[in-house]
Amino acid sequence: MNVLFVCLGNSCRSPMAEGILKQLFIEHQLEGKIESAGFESVQTDGSPNEKAVKVSAIHGIDIRAKRARKFNQSDFDAFDRIFVMDQKNLNDIMQVTRNDNDKMKVDYLLNLIEPGENIQVSDPYNGGVVSYEHTFQTIEPACIALVNKIKNTK
Repeated sequence: MNVLFVCLGNSCRSPMAEGILKQLFIEHQLEGKIESAGFESVQTDGSPNEKAVKVSAIHGIDIRAKRARKFNQSDFDAFDRIFVMDQKNLNDIMQVTRNDNDKMKVDYLLNLIEPGENIQVSDPYNGGVVSYEHTFQTIEPACIALVNKIKNTK
């Protein structure tokens, strides 16, 4: 399964989700393309936020090589599922959908653990390391749920 995570700047939430899911795919011997993207460039050099890197590293996940990229319409063709972090991400992505098939690929990440609740992953960008840890702890169970869902449909 090919999965794309989308947040505002592709520097905090979506790179952490990408790193978590890549690690889980390795651990569970699953195949697929996992990437992340954003709608705005936040970091000037495209690297993940240093606090996102630090918190991910604490959990054994290295996201230092990630470089931010912008979401584009071709992502609808390249990915089976596209997970957004919040309402703004959903609004932005829905404005560029081409058809119902594109729309069906998009969902809130946390709907994987709370279906239909549309719970948002808050942006830790201006927060401290504790905020980033909270974000990691929020994202990880959803990624685990996705892996379990994939394994159960095999």
